[in-house]
Amino acid sequence: MHARSVDSNLKIGVVGYGEVGKILARALREQGVPWVGAWDVLLRDSSYGAAMKARARDDGVEACASLAALLARADIVISAVTAANALEVAREAARSIRPGTFFLDLNSASPMTKASASKLVDAAGAHYVEAGVMTPVPPYGIRAPMLLGGNRAGALAEKLRPLGFDMTVVAERIGVASAIKLCRSVFIKGLEAIIVESYTLARRHGVERQLLASLTETFPEIDWEKQGSYLFSRVANHGKRRAEEMREAAKTVREAGFEPWMSAASAETQDWVAALSRSGLFRDLSAEPDWRDYADKIIAALENPGTTARKRSGRRS
Repeated sequence: MHARSVDSNLKIGVVGYGEVGKILARALREQGVPWVGAWDVLLRDSSYGAAMKARARDDGVEACASLAALLARADIVISAVTAANALEVAREAARSIRPGTFFLDLNSASPMTKASASKLVDAAGAHYVEAGVMTPVPPYGIRAPMLLGGNRAGALAEKLRPLGFDMTVVAERIGVASAIKLCRSVFIKGLEAIIVESYTLARRHGVERQLLASLTETFPEIDWEKQGSYLFSRVANHGKRRAEEMREAAKTVREAGFEPWMSAASAETQDWVAALSRSGLFRDLSAEPDWRDYADKIIAALENPGTTARKRSGRRS
């Protein structure tokens, strides 16, 4: 049992009590961490706060009244917000974080963004460590493979590995782990966007059987039916977060000196499908829909002249 190795005085705070934050906070309590706290701006929201606090209470997690309150107790802070909010959270944390505290940034932000966050946290006397999370946290949970960077990354890994974290230190320099992560994202999230566009187009023209046969002939080791359904579901259920990640990927490409044509387009597709999902377009689908179910909904919406599905967001990445 991992719990036998847990420091009896360990206190871990999670910033961002969304899907990832909830999974990690609960897992930390299950692994025997004596105090786990959580802070999220939505804890103050009249629509979401009560349910989030009830979830925290059920999981043995303390819903903190503010970020400063969480930082006053936590020895290790895990930032699990969205990529767009990563730098602002680091900036706010730097105002009250205690010297010697570890700040683990899980967010899919660009290397330059993480370098900026690191300067803020380290200047406050704390220890900034970046993480590139290399698989979706669900269903792996606390065991999702993470690449760590930072001059104190090894020390943090020694504290967290006994809890079940799968952590590999890749560099002392901030930015390497996030670069690896976002290079992968250009491919994986780009593939998701390509699948949505290609499969929906094939469905619209009635040639999906031929498309899948051709893909299978070229890449016989991949089950393109199953993969298609999985990737459609990932975009429909998590497109907003993935779009933000792809904007960070696009930023990373620009930082490297060239234009992020593929990353920018992938962000638009992810955002577009996420908006359709939020509108309720996929609400009545089965628990495990086939990719055709998603595609048919999209096609029907596109054929309706009054629907916003006819336009993508138009946001530049």
